[in-house]
Amino acid sequence: MAFMQRRFYYGWVIVGLAMVSMAFWYAFRTTFSIFFVALIDHFGWSRAETAGAQSIGMLVYMAMAPVVGYLVDRVGPRKVILPGIFLMGLGLLLCTQVKSLIHFYLFFGVIAGIGVTCLSISPFTTILSHWFEKKRGMANGLASVGIGFGPLIFVPLFQYLIILRGWPFAFLIFSLLVFTIPFPLIGLFLRHRPEGMGLSVDGDHPESPSDTEDSQKRNEGKEVRNLLKTARFWSFLLFPSLTIFGVYIIIVHHVKYLIDLGVDRIWAASLFAAVGALSAGFRFFWGWFSDRAGREITYTLGGICFSVGILFLVLFHTLPSAFFLYLFALLFGAGWGSTAPIFMSIAGDLYKGRHFGLIYGMLEGMIGIGAAVGSWLAGYIFDQTQSYLWAFLLAILSCALSVLLAWHVAPRKFRRTKPTLSL
Repeated sequence: MAFMQRRFYYGWVIVGLAMVSMAFWYAFRTTFSIFFVALIDHFGWSRAETAGAQSIGMLVYMAMAPVVGYLVDRVGPRKVILPGIFLMGLGLLLCTQVKSLIHFYLFFGVIAGIGVTCLSISPFTTILSHWFEKKRGMANGLASVGIGFGPLIFVPLFQYLIILRGWPFAFLIFSLLVFTIPFPLIGLFLRHRPEGMGLSVDGDHPESPSDTEDSQKRNEGKEVRNLLKTARFWSFLLFPSLTIFGVYIIIVHHVKYLIDLGVDRIWAASLFAAVGALSAGFRFFWGWFSDRAGREITYTLGGICFSVGILFLVLFHTLPSAFFLYLFALLFGAGWGSTAPIFMSIAGDLYKGRHFGLIYGMLEGMIGIGAAVGSWLAGYIFDQTQSYLWAFLLAILSCALSVLLAWHVAPRKFRRTKPTLSL
């Protein structure tokens, strides 16, 4: 048994389950841009009205993420995640019967929105924090690869199904996939803590009493009511929200932006899939790199890639060269890839402890606000100006502010395992 533990650590199974779940979570978020176009064409709704379903879903996420994070550590992950998967599948199934905006808001934004929160980064960051310490960045980066796989696999799939059989059929297939893939995998293989399997964090030998005491000291004084009084905690809550505000401006609206400029729908969807694929690879890289170079430096480099990528998307309006779109896909994908592993790792560095599920849920709740506002505001700006220029520039500005706040959070001062790469 000891030999098998050295050969394989079950924590990597948990990482794999997190990857699959996050793929479905972000497929739900990103394929909205495909359904967004199809529903506008079918019903003639405005862009702000249609994007409102995504915003409602993100507001629901904002409210539910702290609840989900709290419950995972109190009642166990399977009792939370499995009912969520059922609600997500049911909401997508009901979307096949959408006849009005109210239907879409209720089925997609509320029912499926509640369910998808249980497959999101929020519960799995809490779970992974129990399984990994020294390799936290790598584990989080590998798990969040699923966020890139979601667009890579599902965006072109659903675009093809919409063209082939219409958007109700695409919603039906999405629902069936939810019921047949994450539901049985989570039910069979998910475990909460390594101690429940006779294992220890990172698969190492059990912690010595001095290590345990050190861990307890790090978590003293981290009652949520006390944290709310500190500027660092508010910076911690705000910096991810600002970047995700910009992310959702781009991922919700850039496909429609490109189609308006004459780009073929399948080509635009495929470009989005390529962005997802690139972000998947970079998520693992950034997670690994942050363990060595530090979270702040890694996040800054990602923010630069993110911003320059959006600039190339803006340039395409004036100089319609495919080369600019390839640069957009590469750089935006790289920058987007830095988000989840850094959010997860900084949270674990600073606040791992008995309130971690609630704290990370609060972080994801703030992210939900950023995503909701970004999704709606970009549509509103377009409806008022007939241009996405100011929305895209706003995404760049929000990213710059996010990087500054990440340096204020200063996770380098709290990590038990110090960076090992000299830059």
